[in-house]
Amino acid sequence: MKRSQPHWEPPSKEGQPVLRLFNSLTRQKEVFVPQNGNQVTWYNCGPTVYDASHMGHARSYISFDILRRILMDYFKYDIFYCMNITDIDDKIIVRARQNHLLKEYIDSNPGHDKVKEDMSESLKLLTEKMTNETDPAKLAMLSKMETQVTAVMQTGNLGDPETIKKMKDALVPYLDKLKGSGVTENSIFSDLPQFWEEEFHKDMEALNILPADVLTRVSEYVPEVVDYIQKIVDNGYAYPSNGSVYFDTKVFDSAPNHFYAKLVPEAYGDKNALSEGEGELSVSEERQSEKRNVTDFAVWKASKPGEPFWDSPWGKGRPGWHIECSVMASAILGESMDIHTGGFDLKFPHHDNELAQAEAYYKHDHWVRYFIHSGHLTIDGFKMSKSLKNFVSIKDVLKHYTARQVRLLYLLHSWKDTMDYSEKTMEVALEFEKTLNEFFLTVKDCVRSTSSTGCGAWTKWLEPEVHLNNVFLKKKQGVHTALCDNIDTRGAMDHIRELVSSANSYISGCRSDQRKSNRALLQTIAVYITDLLKIMGVIPKEQTIGFPQGGSLSTNLEDAVMPYLDAFASFREGVRKTAREQKATDILKLCDEVRDVTLTNLGVRLEDHEGVPPVIKLVDKETLLKEREEKLKMEEQKRLEKERKKKEKEAAQAAKDAQKRINPCEMFLKETDKYSAFDEKGMPTHDASGQELTKSALKKLTKVYEAQEKKYKEYLQSESQKES
Repeated sequence: MKRSQPHWEPPSKEGQPVLRLFNSLTRQKEVFVPQNGNQVTWYNCGPTVYDASHMGHARSYISFDILRRILMDYFKYDIFYCMNITDIDDKIIVRARQNHLLKEYIDSNPGHDKVKEDMSESLKLLTEKMTNETDPAKLAMLSKMETQVTAVMQTGNLGDPETIKKMKDALVPYLDKLKGSGVTENSIFSDLPQFWEEEFHKDMEALNILPADVLTRVSEYVPEVVDYIQKIVDNGYAYPSNGSVYFDTKVFDSAPNHFYAKLVPEAYGDKNALSEGEGELSVSEERQSEKRNVTDFAVWKASKPGEPFWDSPWGKGRPGWHIECSVMASAILGESMDIHTGGFDLKFPHHDNELAQAEAYYKHDHWVRYFIHSGHLTIDGFKMSKSLKNFVSIKDVLKHYTARQVRLLYLLHSWKDTMDYSEKTMEVALEFEKTLNEFFLTVKDCVRSTSSTGCGAWTKWLEPEVHLNNVFLKKKQGVHTALCDNIDTRGAMDHIRELVSSANSYISGCRSDQRKSNRALLQTIAVYITDLLKIMGVIPKEQTIGFPQGGSLSTNLEDAVMPYLDAFASFREGVRKTAREQKATDILKLCDEVRDVTLTNLGVRLEDHEGVPPVIKLVDKETLLKEREEKLKMEEQKRLEKERKKKEKEAAQAAKDAQKRINPCEMFLKETDKYSAFDEKGMPTHDASGQELTKSALKKLTKVYEAQEKKYKEYLQSESQKES
């Protein structure tokens, strides 16, 4: 029966587990209690759109989508989800300006000599940057860039546009230094974020991530940002300086009920983190001298030539990075929210600065009740970073794996821990998907082959059914306990894997006993797992059991073709039975061929089982072809191994036969490296050095001689019999 909602309700009786979430503010798991009954307000720090397209950021998007779905559809909370888009940012400004300057440069048709001259200057600038760089990873990236550009400069016509683009990363900083201040058109700075935001939304849809209820863009909230900053200034926690406005961390930290760097107190004063948080356009000595304290940060930045600007009481400028989220979250969710999420790397200074700004604005200390941070994503063990050119895009990943497989990878890891993306970790996710899919296909076959009404649907429960049901109840409770414990999807998936394993063992046992599996019990388990995976965004909500097969029309396709496949499978089984009785091997080969080749090419797996009807499964054609290829490969390996063993056996027998043909009188005579004298029977008497052999040595050699003498006599006797 199709169910639009899960058919179970999470236990809420006294003594049952309650939902606990790890709160970064307190650094411990806390019972989750929203401010307003069942309604939950949630703000997610969305992307700086220029950086949004790689898998490092997808770590947060997918993890929080899973948490959001579970809170909504498992724990039944009413979630109001707000996410921001950062479309004003130092990185975006620099990249947009540099893209514009590069296009202008290429359009000017510079010749080979002009490009060569400009690239020489670009390399000087790159060398200077490398000299001042202290981060080993960034230094390695810059060094690699220098090597690549140098190699390009030694080939062909440097004036060719495609050649110029190959040297882009080294050239554009030089063009920016030369002409960046002359870029004045604000639209130049909006085109790039609009393009990348569109790409971001496409990626989110491809990954099956639920859209936000509200999406806020910084560029649309500049008036609200100005008003927000003015109130913080009026409250005494920020001060204007040379056209910019800075948050006064020392005044805030010394105020009652406030302290700065709540999330990461140990990072207070971390110059590198503070500089990165300010942005590459805002860390000059001039800007630093405008601050009262080194830990102060900009909430409003005076715009220099070549940067976008808006009017404000302090002059032409733009919002600081941290103030954006404080303003937009407050504008939508008010003076306090239940959940604030973001990546682990945003804790300090971004989220700590957000908290400080909002508390300074509202004059209280409870702007966020639960701060939740997702773990890092590494690629083959290394941190993924667009700035280091060490990243895999979401689009590239989805060329090799499905969104379902990627989501299963996330479900098999804790959302708050570091997760590695590699072929090895994806293999685990693919194997888990295969395990689930095979179980679902087997249950579907059982459901189809058993009447849905009457006696066929209600076979008697024996000990195997009772045991499986007990496992089911235990694992269902285990899943619930895991989800209550900080939404531990990894633990939940372990319970599901064990439940599927027990169900598969039950099915195998029924086949061995040549009795039918209990349709109702298997269907209940399969529907439970399906419903759970629906909640987690792995399976579409309209699916009844298991993964869709054959695209969006899969359910109708399965319903349409199965009666015909059932009829064909029954006919084939009858043919096979008759062929076995009459020992018609050619017909049996044809039956195997239609199973292994014809049906495989149609995306149908037919499984033959002794004593029970064949099992029919609709499976992706490519998967079946790969399985067939692996099967043929294994069969060939077995054939080669059998051939090798046969040759070894034949060689051993040949050596044994050759040994029999040796006359014992001649056996030791050739071993002159061991013996120097022999008696009339060919037995050694002295070793190679001329020393007479000891009695014990002679005794051993005599045994060898007598054994060979026996073999030789048997050989002569067999030859004599052949002649007669």
